[in-house]
Amino acid sequence: QGGQIAWLVPAALVLLVTGLVLRGKAPRTDAQRASLIVWGAWLLVTGLTFSFMAGIFHSYYTVALSPAVAALVGIGSVMLWRERQRLWVRIAMALAVASTVALAWVLLGRSASFVPWLKWAILVVGVVAVVALLIPALTRGRLAAVAILAVMFAGLAGPTAYAVDTIGTPHTGSIVSAGPNTGMRGFGGMGEGRRGQGGLPGGMQLPPGAQMPAGMQPPAGLPGQAGQLPGGAEMGMGGGMGGLLEGSTPTAEVTAMLEQDAGSYTWVAAAIGANTAAGYQLATEDPVMPVGGFNGTDPSPTLAEFQQYVADGRIHYFIGGGGMGGRESGSSAEISAWVTENFTATTVDNVTLYDLTQ
Repeated sequence: QGGQIAWLVPAALVLLVTGLVLRGKAPRTDAQRASLIVWGAWLLVTGLTFSFMAGIFHSYYTVALSPAVAALVGIGSVMLWRERQRLWVRIAMALAVASTVALAWVLLGRSASFVPWLKWAILVVGVVAVVALLIPALTRGRLAAVAILAVMFAGLAGPTAYAVDTIGTPHTGSIVSAGPNTGMRGFGGMGEGRRGQGGLPGGMQLPPGAQMPAGMQPPAGLPGQAGQLPGGAEMGMGGGMGGLLEGSTPTAEVTAMLEQDAGSYTWVAAAIGANTAAGYQLATEDPVMPVGGFNGTDPSPTLAEFQQYVADGRIHYFIGGGGMGGRESGSSAEISAWVTENFTATTVDNVTLYDLTQ
């Protein structure tokens, strides 16, 4: 997950170790050392957990490392700068900058078309910063400001470019990621949340016969047509239904139906899975019940609870499909089956709606 979080991790580790050495003889209650221990433990424990965890892993989980990285870089930079008259401290600062520049070179090199000149600029300025930190005369007076600016550019130019790219790029679905498409994410890896790109979360498998959502590619060598598994069934439902990875995109006609007498109901509709429900709620600006939680597999509400809501007239429509690969399970499957057996289906723009008041 280099481009998502790793930019300043080497510097944070160098500054952590150096800071602890500097505070080695401080009193037991020393606040600076305590801060370094707290943030260092946060970074190491969380980082190791992410490194060795198995199963589903999303790139945005790495945001949990951000507070620790920011704190260690901030605290450590100030501590080392104040002790820059010591040779070994200057060497540690230079090492922190050099490792950051080297990592930025690698990360920016993963996308040849993304600001191709930036890695060269970081390399040149980074070399200047390392040299300046090693020479005492260049860290005093007005020259110190130049050294600080060079260090800041070398360390922050890469992640800043990623941040600007992320802000300026439309994102859809639940699997978000920062920066340009490096071609290192996809099916069985990290899912992209960028419009028109994407893959399934690490370790996640499609249901038998399921089809990849638009813009996503199956692993190399998969039999059948590109983007489709044998059987031809869809991953998620058509007609803007959404599914596990993509939010629903209802048409104007569907939205208008859901908005009819919206004030008379607690929920204008119920849909399997939070992603499916989210698109309808955003379109109507009225509550839509996400049956089964995030992917439709949680036992909430139960069939009995849902039936009571319907009997009380609190839900207007039930939206068919949704959930993980368009397949319900547990309570969601029971609710879907009960609705199908007891209410009449109406198809509007490829979306199946059941009026629960009739």
